[in-house]
Amino acid sequence: MSEVAIDLNMALRRHQPFAFYWLSRVLSTISLQMQAVAVGWQMYALTNNPLDLGLVGLCYFIPAFLLVLVAGHVADRYDRRTIARICQFASGAGIAILAFGTYGGWLTREAILGIILIIGSARTFEATTMQTLVPSLVPLPVLPRAQAAASSATQAAVIAGPAVGGLVYAIDPVLVYALCCLLYFVAGTLIGLVRIQRVPPKREPPSLETLFAGFAFIRRNPIVLGAITLDMFAVLLGGATALLPVFARDVLGTDAWGLGFLRAAPGIGALVTAAILVRWPPSRHAGRIMFAGVAMFGVSVTVFALSKSFALSMAALVVMGASDMLSVVIRMTLIQLQTPDEMRGRVNAVNALFVTASNQLGEFRAGAVAAWIGAIPAVMIGGIGAVVVVAAGRTVFRQLYNVQSLSAPKG
Repeated sequence: MSEVAIDLNMALRRHQPFAFYWLSRVLSTISLQMQAVAVGWQMYALTNNPLDLGLVGLCYFIPAFLLVLVAGHVADRYDRRTIARICQFASGAGIAILAFGTYGGWLTREAILGIILIIGSARTFEATTMQTLVPSLVPLPVLPRAQAAASSATQAAVIAGPAVGGLVYAIDPVLVYALCCLLYFVAGTLIGLVRIQRVPPKREPPSLETLFAGFAFIRRNPIVLGAITLDMFAVLLGGATALLPVFARDVLGTDAWGLGFLRAAPGIGALVTAAILVRWPPSRHAGRIMFAGVAMFGVSVTVFALSKSFALSMAALVVMGASDMLSVVIRMTLIQLQTPDEMRGRVNAVNALFVTASNQLGEFRAGAVAAWIGAIPAVMIGGIGAVVVVAAGRTVFRQLYNVQSLSAPKG
């Protein structure tokens, strides 16, 4: 037990490669969240059409769908730090175009969507690669805690990014994009400073079999398949973030400042949960805890949809973020522990595709349904649907439901 404590102390508190990785992830995600607030508010102000908010999410999904196999194979063949750095620099360049377009007044709906396609392409490779780095930076016995700490980086950014983005956007939209660009370039510099101690195994030559190996591995592993699928369908149905500009302005009567705090609320709940999981990762009934977290996610989304109070809406979003974090940490830990290093890029690429599908297609679903029947019923139906997914998943993914501890499989 003392060995684990020493490893945890070194890996998560003083281990320099993990520290650089953590900071890079924080800055990159802060930039992404600030950009999301600015683009969402700017797009809705430009068109007053919730469908366009959904199209933004679709433009993030299309590159992930088209490039997922290539991204995973690249992550398994080349230096993962270099890939992440190039992607962060490319995202920064895309944000710079948004800044110039906003300053020059020529940024149109089509131009915004085109730039998001470019940023989405870079994010596809970055998301896959960053996930594969974690097991190379810390000892495997403390991986659940490291995964929680890595997720806390995202959630710290999810809190800070939208709040800062909303406040800065109220001052000057160009300033938001300029700051996002700077953060991406600093993040890329930091990830270049990471030194990986483990030498990756020799990579397989490219072929159709190796390209699709991630899908084949997941299909053979019912626990990983269940964890990815449960999360995807729950968030696909229950996603509400794309419609936050609508709720902020039309339901709750607030402005860009209020939108920033609404977007930050899920991160508050998620960060608190991640901090708890760093100290006390699930040691028993991990599968049941994951299912409970997804069910609570659906309930909180439904409450948010019905709320007319800013305070209640904030509270519902905090609970939504906390419950989602339970699922994220358990899912990512199971994937990392059950996947050999030479396969992590391709398996994480498939997982990233599922996550992107749930988040971005979920945003498109929410925007399309909101344009048809209104924002409130669109979100409420999605929350109820997430609860139904949990009920069905308990039967379909019984092995996942019965998972006890987060430990590496024997043998």
